Amino acid sequence: MKKIKVLLVDDSAVVRQVVLALLDREPDIQVIGAASDPLFAMDKMAREWPDVIVLDVEMPRMDGLTFLKKIMAERPTPVVICSSLTEKGAETTLQALAAGAVEIITKPKVGLKGFLQESSAELVAAVRAAAQANVKQLARHSATLAPVAVKLNADAILLPGNGQAMAQTTERIVAIGTSTGGTQALEVVLTALPRVSPGIVIVQHMPEKFTASFAARLNGLAQIEVREAKNNDRVIPGLALIAPGGKHMLLKRSGAYYHVEVVDGPLVNRHRPSVDVLFRSVAKFAGKNATGIIMTGMGDDGARGLKELHESGARTYAQDEASCVVFGMPREAIKMGGVDQVIALGDISRAVTNGR
Repeated sequence: MKKIKVLLVDDSAVVRQVVLALLDREPDIQVIGAASDPLFAMDKMAREWPDVIVLDVEMPRMDGLTFLKKIMAERPTPVVICSSLTEKGAETTLQALAAGAVEIITKPKVGLKGFLQESSAELVAAVRAAAQANVKQLARHSATLAPVAVKLNADAILLPGNGQAMAQTTERIVAIGTSTGGTQALEVVLTALPRVSPGIVIVQHMPEKFTASFAARLNGLAQIEVREAKNNDRVIPGLALIAPGGKHMLLKRSGAYYHVEVVDGPLVNRHRPSVDVLFRSVAKFAGKNATGIIMTGMGDDGARGLKELHESGARTYAQDEASCVVFGMPREAIKMGGVDQVIALGDISRAVTNGR
């Protein structure tokens, strides 16, 4: 079995020690080195190049963002960002995602050792997802949660509908679900939309404290308004609402108007927010008024929900393998038979505006 070669770059000796121990115990992962800053890392990479880099952002001599940009320009390599869970650091971390990093693992300022041990499954999953990443897409873009005993489905938050949403209205809803590689992909889609576009609801797998900064960044780039969703926000044309990290987001309907509910709840498909939860609610309350789109990401969250959308009369799309960073979520949705059309990333904005 070919092992995933990992390089750790973090100025904290505790982080290096704990992460090395956690990853090295996995039979398919081999830590080939650990460095306290990017300059030491480059020395090690000159001797042996890793498959995946686990990278801190704030480091001496050279920051992680500068190092990441250098890697992506010279030899694109999947990078997992290991960053402190703070509002202050969120913007820099999001810049790293925009520059081509594929995952975020958050770490607290205190209780670090215990946190990393508790989050070992998330870290291992992130490394494995990164190892599957489409490196060509990472280069092109560059200009999960702790385990639970039972993998819950969307029933934990919302029971399925009867397959018949309320009558069609003039208000169209577009629901988008994505994960690994989605931060870059969403930027491509949303910045291509005209100011007058259907109301959009989005689940991007991302830790809490990062979604507000992510939405603000996209809002500064796009013609439409983009913001982190708050409970009871109206879904209106020209607005994209992104589910807050650590919360589920559901679409609801009152008369002819749509709004979102932001709720707590258990992890669904080991995620909160969950794409399945959003898609099920859109199928239940919008049905044929909706368009569902599943994009790049690891795992199967959203695949069942997209099938429910398809069965409710919504038009459904999946991003194609060639343009995905990780093809997992679209592949599972296609296998379940819930996809009307497979399209490239560059065509998704057209699907948003045209629907059918």
